[in-house]
Amino acid sequence: MMFMLRSLFSPLVALALLCACGSDDAASTATGGAAGSSGSAGSAGSGASAGANTGGSGGLGSGGTAGVATGGAAGSGASAGSGGSSGAPFVDPTQGVSAVQKVAGGFNFTEGPVWMAATGKLLFTDIPNSRIHELTPPSTTVTVFREPSGQANGLGVDTQGLLIACEHAGRRVSRTAAGGQVSPLATTYTGKQLNSPNDVIVRSDGTIYFTDPPYGGNPNVLGFQGVFRIDPSQTLHLVSSDMFRPNGIALSPDEKTLYVTDSEQHYVRSHPVKNDGSTDPPKKLMDTSNGPDGMAVDDQGYLYITTSAGVEVYTPSGTLHDTLKVPEQPANCTFGGSDRKTLYITARKSLYSVVLNVPGKP
Repeated sequence: MMFMLRSLFSPLVALALLCACGSDDAASTATGGAAGSSGSAGSAGSGASAGANTGGSGGLGSGGTAGVATGGAAGSGASAGSGGSSGAPFVDPTQGVSAVQKVAGGFNFTEGPVWMAATGKLLFTDIPNSRIHELTPPSTTVTVFREPSGQANGLGVDTQGLLIACEHAGRRVSRTAAGGQVSPLATTYTGKQLNSPNDVIVRSDGTIYFTDPPYGGNPNVLGFQGVFRIDPSQTLHLVSSDMFRPNGIALSPDEKTLYVTDSEQHYVRSHPVKNDGSTDPPKKLMDTSNGPDGMAVDDQGYLYITTSAGVEVYTPSGTLHDTLKVPEQPANCTFGGSDRKTLYITARKSLYSVVLNVPGKP
């Protein structure tokens, strides 16, 4: 494009066109500005394409989260840039939200909420009663989805929309087929039984990650409390064996980071995730209040971690942003609803919910 302009016009005119288009190569689209800090605005884009009237796109917010930063300032002669890589400006996820509301109660110990998008239902577990319960919003009536459940704890949903369950009594990770048949996905590692699979998250390529602390009361024959990965061929791999009580587990929106809580050493750590689903060595992301348990992640990369203080909301870089107070100590949470903005929280004997400003991963 610029070569043609130079052949048709005088060097002076061509120079004027270059100045109007911005400082980047004229044939390329405007590039993003520098990263914002915890959702602050990205810096100016480096220039728009020839003849275009848009500015550079905004930089990423802290932690590299898609869509956290607002748009960069306009390039020379162009209008203001768009938002971060998701195309949306940063939104404070908890500003102005209502108080957490009780949905249902009367259970023994609730855990493992997961939103089943295909059916518009929330499933969650009652571990001691060995039940998986079902809720179909806006109704607040809770019914039994499966009993017994093998004392299921954490639940997930795979790429086919099928239920994945971590079973304490069964000492396994299972999958429930569309017809209701339950089959094991992982029961042993190096020929030894798993401890008590606890929480689970599924990557978009079908990779399943789960934690295996000893909370089910089973004898620890492995000799460690692990974090594991089941690859799409259903081969079991060890992610880590050095955590004291690995518990909650989640993925970042871009699925390049795996988060794990240690519920007795009170911290969260992160593993870089490779393209094939395997992981690099972890680093400690942040300390939390006592008893970090299950967690969820919103589309901006903010982490919602259930602790003794409530649901603590952290930025992708590990800075505490807010705490959602819950009447009972929460154990896990997940995003759901048709717009994915309702955070469902399992807390001791009850189920709670709160509508947030940002959607999240079920």
